[in-house]
Amino acid sequence: MSEDYFDTIRKMTIHAVPEEMLADKSDSIKSIYNAFGNHEIWVDAENREDLIVQIEKSKYEGLNPQDYNINKIYQLEVKLDSLSLEEKLAYDVLLTQTYDKLCSNYFRGKLNPDEVYKNWDLYEKPFNMATHLKVAISSKKVASSIKNLLPNHPIYTSLKAALVLIDKMPESNFDSINKSIKLKYKDTQKEVNEIKKRLVYWKDLDEKNTNYSFNYDSSMLEAVKKFQARHGLHPDGVIGFGTIKALNYNVETRRSQILANLERWRWFSRDFGEQYLLINLPDYKLDFIQKNTTTASHKIVCGKPKRMTPILQSKLSNFVFNPTWTVPPTIIKEDLSVEAVANRSYFIRNRILIYNGKNNIVSPSNWNPAKATSYRYVQNHGYNNSLGVVKFNFPNHHSVYLHDTNHRDYFQLSYRALSSGCVRVQNPVDLAKKILKNQDNGRWTTGNEIDLIIKKNKEPYYIKVKEPIYIHQLYWTSWLSDSGFQFRDDMYNLDKVLYDKLRN
Repeated sequence: MSEDYFDTIRKMTIHAVPEEMLADKSDSIKSIYNAFGNHEIWVDAENREDLIVQIEKSKYEGLNPQDYNINKIYQLEVKLDSLSLEEKLAYDVLLTQTYDKLCSNYFRGKLNPDEVYKNWDLYEKPFNMATHLKVAISSKKVASSIKNLLPNHPIYTSLKAALVLIDKMPESNFDSINKSIKLKYKDTQKEVNEIKKRLVYWKDLDEKNTNYSFNYDSSMLEAVKKFQARHGLHPDGVIGFGTIKALNYNVETRRSQILANLERWRWFSRDFGEQYLLINLPDYKLDFIQKNTTTASHKIVCGKPKRMTPILQSKLSNFVFNPTWTVPPTIIKEDLSVEAVANRSYFIRNRILIYNGKNNIVSPSNWNPAKATSYRYVQNHGYNNSLGVVKFNFPNHHSVYLHDTNHRDYFQLSYRALSSGCVRVQNPVDLAKKILKNQDNGRWTTGNEIDLIIKKNKEPYYIKVKEPIYIHQLYWTSWLSDSGFQFRDDMYNLDKVLYDKLRN
């Protein structure tokens, strides 16, 4: 059992924390006090003040200071000198528990992603709270020890700015809009006035120069285009279903969306690596980042809501040029079997070979649809292969990858949640060349060899990625840009689920 001791520097007695006071506390709290020799920790007023200030500032991270005992701490701090020794030690434990919770929520998030979502596969983030606090207390850097646990990515910073901005906006009690309308330039519709009000509210339309007639005038056209661009829609000025859906969101719902995204960003890794592919599924976009600079951006197609693309982090292992495609079980069951039963020319038309359990080729005429899942189906390589001409492999638990596609027209659509789970990349050969440019001592610098490999089109050709290129396949639906609030359609309905759990 620990004993009190006299601190000659502080000229005060440092008291031992009784074992019974820690008996029902978490392993983390017990570990922290063990690191301090089971003595009180928060004896310096400066450290306590830093913690209190950081609790107050948690609201700027989209968190609630009330969740971190702020009122109780205020009360105890004011009457600290009049507390009994037992009360002071209990207060010390409370401060430690609060620090532990705040740091954990900043570093890992308030919620466990695995308990909120399926198909969520991020890197583990080990953290030694006892060591972290010991350094913070001894160096009197409690404030920075907490703040530095937060994400430092520009998107997270922009979300914090978005939260401040949206909190200044008045409530929005909009009436519903008929979702079937489609307005075009110079059309006159009774809904135009209501739409103009919403465009003014979101600052896409200048109220001073707004003519609240029923005319769809030129200023409204430009405002609609700006609104559409901020919501990832095709900025053509035509008010269709997607634009109406975005206009119908009120400020309270958008605020909850920002809070959900702040939490998700706290789940993500702090260090994305020196070179990485950053994929935002709701924005249908992939960026190649090198030394904090975006060197390439590509449109993507991701999984349908019923076949969600998983959120994951990994590292690129190799490229396969001229890949064959082995049809996965889900597509065998839901697509291939249905179409092949209707017409067995499906196999020839799609250049798919059927293999039985002995790895022998089976002719379409001898294919048994009742045993469809017992066969292996392989599509030959080629430009119109389902994987196109290149595949990006990386280890993961979901058997997904990045690849080219034979449906290149999909990249012109605004809504691109259309795949069976993998991510399709526009102009993927250009991206592969850029990634390989500095690999293998410059062997692939010009890209000509890659073109030649694809042109020969004989067999799949593998190129190992030797320099680390990390994959961050993530999900965020809001942020703030120079154009204002940016929102994307929550096609997997992940925002409300998370926000509801955050409120509980």
